[in-house]
Amino acid sequence: MAPSNYWLLRLFGNMTKLDPVVKAKKALREYATARRKLAHRRNSAGAGIRGADHFLASIPLAPGAIIAGYWPIREEFDVMPLLRRLIAMGHRCALPLVDNNQRELIFKEWHLGTEMIEGCYNIPEPAETSESLLPNILVAPLLAYDSEGYRLGYGGGYYDKTIRRSRTSDRLIMSIGAAFWDQRVDHVPHNHMDEKLDWIVTERGVLQFNTTNDRIF
Repeated sequence: MAPSNYWLLRLFGNMTKLDPVVKAKKALREYATARRKLAHRRNSAGAGIRGADHFLASIPLAPGAIIAGYWPIREEFDVMPLLRRLIAMGHRCALPLVDNNQRELIFKEWHLGTEMIEGCYNIPEPAETSESLLPNILVAPLLAYDSEGYRLGYGGGYYDKTIRRSRTSDRLIMSIGAAFWDQRVDHVPHNHMDEKLDWIVTERGVLQFNTTNDRIF
């Protein structure tokens, strides 16, 4: 007989409580959230524009590449200047929607004038009428990052699952974190469920982690 939901919750809930990586991430999130707030207060003016400059100067883009960004909330790094410039260059851009059934992200086209609705976690997202797209490049928000390219997110695992799926398929996605320079920490706790980023883009410049892949996306 299959175990009841009650016992599954007891089993996996206890495993989560005992997992030192999960506990370390939880502790780091509180610190990283406060640190990002400070970085935003000090550096947000013009940061998105400078980040877009560094992105376009450093990251190779194939003609017609599709780039998925995000709608910034709270103190997240503003990638909207980048998306607007990419669209002006002829690229198609998308924003993520959360598929709670599959616990992964899907992407809908965004441009100036796109109808937006209030989505999961009250984050604006393109309406159902927007076309679904498969991005070549994924730009992700984060709370903290380290010198190895590991990203501390919010704990849902959506970005990691999306990146991991692309790395085991024929459609590889370049993964890029967008952050203030001061969000860098010495070490982001990680395990086999966490995916390293290929790049980090900040208001001060870029960091590349996957130096073995010369593919243009």
